[in-house]
Amino acid sequence: MQREQISVFDIFKIGIGPSSSHTLGPWRAAQQFVQALQQQDVLGSVVQVKILLYGSLAKTGKGHGTDIAILLGLCGHDPVTFAVDQLDATIADIHRLHQLKLGGSHEVSFFADDDLLFLFDQSLPYHPNAVTFQAFLSTGKAISETYYSIGGGFVVKEGGNSNALTEVDLPFPIDTADELLHWCRKTGLKISEVVMENEQAWRPEASTRDGVLQIFRIIKECIYRGCHTKGCLPGGLNVARRAAGLNKKLIGDRSYSNFDEWLEAIRQTGNGFQNILDWVSCFALAVNEENASFGRVVTAPTNGAAGVIPAVLMYYIVFCDGYTEERILQFLLTASEIGSIFKKGATISAAMGGCQAEIGVSSAMAAAALTECLGGSQRQVLMAAEIAMEHHLGLTCDPIGGLVQVPCIERNTMGAIKAITASQLALQTNPDNAKVSLDAVVKTMWQTALDMNSKYKETSDGGLAINIPISLPEC
Repeated sequence: MQREQISVFDIFKIGIGPSSSHTLGPWRAAQQFVQALQQQDVLGSVVQVKILLYGSLAKTGKGHGTDIAILLGLCGHDPVTFAVDQLDATIADIHRLHQLKLGGSHEVSFFADDDLLFLFDQSLPYHPNAVTFQAFLSTGKAISETYYSIGGGFVVKEGGNSNALTEVDLPFPIDTADELLHWCRKTGLKISEVVMENEQAWRPEASTRDGVLQIFRIIKECIYRGCHTKGCLPGGLNVARRAAGLNKKLIGDRSYSNFDEWLEAIRQTGNGFQNILDWVSCFALAVNEENASFGRVVTAPTNGAAGVIPAVLMYYIVFCDGYTEERILQFLLTASEIGSIFKKGATISAAMGGCQAEIGVSSAMAAAALTECLGGSQRQVLMAAEIAMEHHLGLTCDPIGGLVQVPCIERNTMGAIKAITASQLALQTNPDNAKVSLDAVVKTMWQTALDMNSKYKETSDGGLAINIPISLPEC
């Protein structure tokens, strides 16, 4: 049986909010479909394109910007580099001109009401997040391909291979926490060091270091931007952004002009429990308010849970003296391995597993990373991840109005605080006394996901989504 091989850059992806499974994944799927047309040398013969959205992509696609992402992907734009301040104007031009420029070069007519269909009552069996692209050619033939956005920006083509990367010979193949611990014991390496050794099967160590630090730069920019941007979030709920106001209240009259000066100003506010709690919440709110505003974020491991790991990383940087490249690398590499174990053994898709698969996984990742960076043993690192997930089991995904806002944004603050608590518990505990293993909680999470009613899996058909009276304008 072929093992699934997942790199740190599969768990942490640079993209645009608000959702990795409903925005980034469909965007990538659209790009792949255009590439398929180019490879078959038929792009120039396309006269019409239709997009069919199924299941959760249909039910919450408007709120998650699925339609927007697909149109941008078809037009050849990339989520890593696309200028987010041009998003509204670009989409407006497509609808005003009734025209798509496939791959950035070939123009076809496009009428959203006829060519982009939300099939609310239809689902495909492989995964709730499904999209079918149909290209009609001037020859009278048609090409149809179906893609599944399986969480965290991962995309699987129907009939294709789900592996994110070309298969390589990893020095330390890992599917489970037990296998990870085996290699740590055999080599004496920390978890982050095992990850770095595996990454070298794909690329030189220097490239991995540069890439991970680039991930951190995007996280840093996102937090800083989110802590200094006021206003209301788009989508019709009129949710007020809170991070900027909280930052201003906490920072007081201290002055700064860049990120590093801001960090020093934050340190000057003190180390009191309530102050630290407020700052962790502020960091998490900032990221997910950016995410909800179609800002540039890093999947960690998803967009809906993108604030947990940055908030805990900032806690480590500001209040635990963790602001060095080596410590940041250690944090993110450790976190990525825990995320890959959940991806392989369960899911990181809320449409498959509810929010336990997003906030729960991100909290476990953050708890593990913080524990290693604070000097915990490998077993304590795995224990911290287990504790964090154990207390997210069964968490539902019920976004109001299909928007990644309520309860999603506040939920990131909860996941961050639980991660820090889980880390502290693990650091103060002898793992010999642990009753629950990480592998057991991964298995339990997957069983819980299978048992969970579909209305609590990112469909907005249950929970808060149907109990909070709202009236949203048509998107």
